[in-house]
Amino acid sequence: MDPINLTQNLNRGFIEQVKKESGQNPVLCYQCGNCSAGCPYTEFFDFPVSQVMRLLQAGQKETILKSRAIWLCATCETCTTRCPCQIDVAHIMDVLRIIARREDLVSEKDIRTFYDSFLASMKHHGRVFEMGILMGYNLKSGHFLADADLGPKVLGKGKIHFFPTKIKGRDQVARIFEKFVEKGKGRG
Repeated sequence: MDPINLTQNLNRGFIEQVKKESGQNPVLCYQCGNCSAGCPYTEFFDFPVSQVMRLLQAGQKETILKSRAIWLCATCETCTTRCPCQIDVAHIMDVLRIIARREDLVSEKDIRTFYDSFLASMKHHGRVFEMGILMGYNLKSGHFLADADLGPKVLGKGKIHFFPTKIKGRDQVARIFEKFVEKGKGRG
């Protein structure tokens, strides 16, 4: 990977956008590294969490939004818990994913496909319908038989069902999605 010149491509608007959308001030991060030291996925990231925060402070929008790190983050909140500055780092990572989706800069195709399947299930059923997510993801990603060996095991234990569970308030969950879409149109 080429070295990143933090003085080039400074996007102050991006820093302010993340600050506004997350309600967090990334400038408060003094690079102690506690977030990266506690992160269970650091070894899989292209940039450890502390470097994502530093890139954000330097306004490196494109580098961050095209990174794998924001998509591989499990939002376990270890980084947030360990932050001595009380920055909700996990929420910043969520906001970075939202911005990346909005600007079509998602670097991890399969992860985007999974997110889309998950959100479609929530919107349609008001809760997660696991079988629907698995089927939708496997079809869209081309991984037709992924985890097929697990199916009989979880079905036999009643952990997953062939049909979605009807819940009360399904229409309210759908309205949340509609409000989000409407709010997004107001930004454009």
